[in-house]
Amino acid sequence: MTNPQVLLSLPGPVSAFAFNADRSQVALCPNTNEVHIYALDAGNSWTLTHTLTSHTALVTGIDWAPSTNRLVTCSQDRNGYVWSFDAQNNQWDPALVLLRINRSATHVRWSPKGDKFAVASGAKCVSVCYFDQDNDWWVAKHLKKPLRSTVLRIAWHPNNVLLAAAGADNRARVLSAFIKGLDAKPAPSPWGDRLPFGTICADIGPDGCGWVHDVAFSPDGNALAFVAHDSSFYVYYPATAQVIAVPTMLLPLLGVMWLNDTEVVAVGHDCTPVLFVSSGNGEWRYAGKIDEGKKSNTSHGNSALAKFRAMDSRATTQANQDTELTTVHQNSITLIQPYSPTHYVTTGIDGKIVLWHSLDEALKRLALA
Repeated sequence: MTNPQVLLSLPGPVSAFAFNADRSQVALCPNTNEVHIYALDAGNSWTLTHTLTSHTALVTGIDWAPSTNRLVTCSQDRNGYVWSFDAQNNQWDPALVLLRINRSATHVRWSPKGDKFAVASGAKCVSVCYFDQDNDWWVAKHLKKPLRSTVLRIAWHPNNVLLAAAGADNRARVLSAFIKGLDAKPAPSPWGDRLPFGTICADIGPDGCGWVHDVAFSPDGNALAFVAHDSSFYVYYPATAQVIAVPTMLLPLLGVMWLNDTEVVAVGHDCTPVLFVSSGNGEWRYAGKIDEGKKSNTSHGNSALAKFRAMDSRATTQANQDTELTTVHQNSITLIQPYSPTHYVTTGIDGKIVLWHSLDEALKRLALA
């Protein structure tokens, strides 16, 4: 079985991160107003190469466009920056994006083609930004209705037009971010045929779900997965307007990602990725935890006795003994992203960026259980 690999381990939480196209560099925010860029050196270790300091408050979102090599960042200072690398001077040059929001930005994502990006915010709107060639600046258009609270996460549809939004008003929505003159007319899909900017394609709010923490389109774009504060996993099928709910006994889930059309990985406060699988006919089930933690060879009784003996011999208390979890992550996992066709990465409050194999034997065993 392939073990998860810790790529980077920072002393504090990571609030946002993104890899470049060939995975030789990673941009991350160490829970400050700075963006740190690490590069993979010849010794297969990560070295800090650049520090971006234009933001004045916590950076909440980072994304790296694979085709243009441009970085986009957003922050609680209500601003966004598009960064272009100047190879001659070995520096990143920022271009300010006027998001026109009066609350913190919460998340940012480039569209699949890399010709525009969307920024979620606490201003009850999503800013869809694109470059205006005539005026030589980035323009923002707002998706507002029917958003009624902070938008926590966003995700793009493969067609480069539709945008999913996870809201603190207990709803997941799919809206059209079509930009006239920039986007080609999308092909008809279960989400609709005519998709002018602002079209509401779906507005989903299961009873009692709580905050919707994250959303993700399936690889074919014909389904939407989302996770909410009630610790449930949901899949919405627009063709039938059906919502599949999978309750769990887990702590709340904070992130979700499709591995393929029948497997989804979610992360959250349980400090381990968890797997959900589909039988292929629209039925979903919780398959289990990916990281079960280290196993002890001693029985519970003997282990407890040994712990008390150690406490007695060292004159210590239990308060300073149980400080390390048996899982790779030592605190809540807040972010999950694809890394390659066979891998994905996670990070969170413990500051670790961990690489996981999506075709691991553990996944196969869980899926067949």
